[in-house]
Amino acid sequence: MGRDVDAGSTPAEGTGVVAAPATNGDGAAPLLVVEQLQAGYGRKQVVFDVDLHVHAGEILGVLGHNGSGKSTTIRAILGINRPFGGRIVFDGRDVTNAGARQNVRAGMAMIPSERFVFADMTVTDNLLLGAANDPDGDRRARRLELVHELFPILRDRAGQLAGTMSGGQQRMVSLGMALMASPRLLMLDEPSLGLAPAVVQQIFAAVRELADREGLAVLLLEQNVGQALRIVDRCIVMRSGRVILEETRDQMAARESYWDLF
Repeated sequence: MGRDVDAGSTPAEGTGVVAAPATNGDGAAPLLVVEQLQAGYGRKQVVFDVDLHVHAGEILGVLGHNGSGKSTTIRAILGINRPFGGRIVFDGRDVTNAGARQNVRAGMAMIPSERFVFADMTVTDNLLLGAANDPDGDRRARRLELVHELFPILRDRAGQLAGTMSGGQQRMVSLGMALMASPRLLMLDEPSLGLAPAVVQQIFAAVRELADREGLAVLLLEQNVGQALRIVDRCIVMRSGRVILEETRDQMAARESYWDLF
């Protein structure tokens, strides 16, 4: 489903966040294609026949309440949970049965909903750990500079133990760790959970900038529809493990209410 966005970049109303240019994701095959995905835990299936796709430079919002299957879907995409059925194609390769380590090396990254930092390590050590598999020191330095540019407080707090930072700052460290690995696909699970609106806006603005500037493809899992609509290009809505709706950001924003979707 194509996006319905004007050719020029314009701020989303009342947000101050610049909307994606219409060229994002146009004219190329999707970076990620998921077809008829079935997934769950043990013998319990919780995701049923999910179809989705995302292009380079595009942010796809995956909306739904707790228990709708959002997190299980991205865990299956990354390879943490092996799918029960369906097909996952990343960058033209079938990765349905690939493990998480293989998919991370191929360019996937996921940030879970819980705060994920190494509490007893400094901010800088956490960030450098995110690039531990990259032998190129110059590239690591460039990525570190990018992270510091997006989140200046991480430069200011470079020597601070990550576990002593606020929840929002720890979320920035988590995102920085993922970015240090130079991912092509970033999956964010409830990044706004428990954070102040100003912190959420800063994090979301950074994600939008990365999609626009570096062509990062993003799956943004959110319950907060208003926050998600600040930066997404398209949305899918999940309920009881199934996709029940796909719309552009503008179509979703034009709705008077979301209650019928959740």
